[in-house]
Amino acid sequence: MKLIKKALAVIGLVVIISAIKFSYSYIDIFAQTVDQKPVKVGVLLYRFDDAYISLVRQGFEEIQKNNPDKVQFTFYDAKDDQMIQNQTIEAILENKSEDILLLNIVDVKRAYEVIGRIKEFNIPVVLFNREPLDMNSVKSYNKAFFVGTDSAQAGAFQGEIIINAWNKNKDTMDANNDGILQYVMLIGENNNKDANERTEYSILTINNGGIQTQEIASTVSDWNREQAKTDFEPIFIRYNTGIEAIISNNDDMAIGAIEVLNKYGYNTEDGTKNIAVVGVDAIPTAQELIKKGEMTGSVVQDANAVAEASYVIGINLFNDQNPLEGTSYKFDDTGVAIRLPYKEYVG
Repeated sequence: MKLIKKALAVIGLVVIISAIKFSYSYIDIFAQTVDQKPVKVGVLLYRFDDAYISLVRQGFEEIQKNNPDKVQFTFYDAKDDQMIQNQTIEAILENKSEDILLLNIVDVKRAYEVIGRIKEFNIPVVLFNREPLDMNSVKSYNKAFFVGTDSAQAGAFQGEIIINAWNKNKDTMDANNDGILQYVMLIGENNNKDANERTEYSILTINNGGIQTQEIASTVSDWNREQAKTDFEPIFIRYNTGIEAIISNNDDMAIGAIEVLNKYGYNTEDGTKNIAVVGVDAIPTAQELIKKGEMTGSVVQDANAVAEASYVIGINLFNDQNPLEGTSYKFDDTGVAIRLPYKEYVG
């Protein structure tokens, strides 16, 4: 009988201890669940009013919508001013208000100093879209990476679109019948890798396709539609029918040029007078113009893919994982950059 009582006492003690352990375990799990907060991500955009960057921002917003308990994005507008962006970064770092920085840098020549300052606070940073002129700036910090594209590929696609248009409509496109493509180049900005390579490889591709070219004018229009309208109108008034193609580093500037052409009766839906226009980004407005025949073509730069890649790499860095963990991305020969592909868009 005594043995039975002892056995029951031992069993009771085990049950009580187990219950206590379970209780503490439950409390611990519950506490972890309650305390778990979304990762705070600061998205520093070079300017909110850029048409393509607006699409990238929408991509980030969609990610947060689908992951409300995992991530919280805060967007900062640099208004195309590196000083404003620097001040914003300084405030974020001093206040420890963000866990990760996703950086669309204003001045691509200033990446070294910007990344160096972020490095002092040991916060992961993923640069995207606007590529530093010197990729060694990204290499200088082991928690810094870049998400971008191959700008030469974008230029090559633009060139192919022009080649196809020329071969299909040479009789009408070669307005002066000299066998040479006279074009105007709309450049995004000086000292910008994307602008430089899109400009160079669009013309190189056209020439390699057996078409001679002559640049009759070019303008640097800050990637901006209104600026392109202002810059292009006097060029059009001067050269008018001497312009056979407009090659633009992005769609927004191309659309600005088309609005000038429309004003003077060109590139309207009736199709009687038309000048070939190509851009990059394939933003929705450009796609509509292409479908209506007012724009010749564009090159898709997937804004959602840029947002997704930047986010995933940032989260991996925050979790002290390999930056490409769980992805199919591959670094280019720099070892710190991934290049998302372009594709042609002609409607």
